[in-house]
Amino acid sequence: MSAVTVEICIDGADGLVAAVAGGAGRIELCSALSLGGLTPSPGLMTLAARAPVPVYAMIRPRAGDFVFSPAEIDQMRREIDAVREAGLAGVVLGASEPGGALDENLLARLALHAEGLGRTLHRAFDLVPDRAAALETAVALGFERILTSGGAAKAGDALPAIAALVKQAAARISVMPGSGVRPDNAASIIAATGAREIHASCRAADVAFAAEAIALGFTAEARRVETSEAMVAALVEALQIEQNRT
Repeated sequence: MSAVTVEICIDGADGLVAAVAGGAGRIELCSALSLGGLTPSPGLMTLAARAPVPVYAMIRPRAGDFVFSPAEIDQMRREIDAVREAGLAGVVLGASEPGGALDENLLARLALHAEGLGRTLHRAFDLVPDRAAALETAVALGFERILTSGGAAKAGDALPAIAALVKQAAARISVMPGSGVRPDNAASIIAATGAREIHASCRAADVAFAAEAIALGFTAEARRVETSEAMVAALVEALQIEQNRT
């Protein structure tokens, strides 16, 4: 059985270094992970292009929903151009209609604009009213994978739903569990779902900085949260142990 690909989402240069050193097999490159992940800066894209593993950049112009205006769509197209210019492997996309269904027309336009780049469908997928139908849409649009928590807040709370998607996908598209993935539950999520990729952030807060900042009157959001090389390595090791055991 092939090894499970571990994708780590990061939002800074130090996080990139930590994820690669910890053994990540792929990087999701973002800014502002505290907001769910936004498009990274061109400088970070250029830096990430030197990484020894594939890097996919988030294309999301703002926080909030995934219903985008014409101006935002134009921005997204330009951000895709920046990803291509930087030499990254792919993009992470998602777009919704007001009712939550995938915006198939917009995704088709963005996919065409991203031709030649790998494509991941992000967790806009978890908002759809019919995940089985949305998976077929993703296949038809040529996405390589779907990042999903199975419609729950945490992937570990929707293992049967994710397993059903993996079965439906039948190797036509990868279903990648994400949200709430940790070193202590990653192996059980893979075992329960049959997925061959998994997505995590492996971030830890700088507690000392948070305490000092709060004492000076900053809000709790001022704390620095960084990708932990040790957590990434522990997650990779846990999956390797499970694979050897089975």
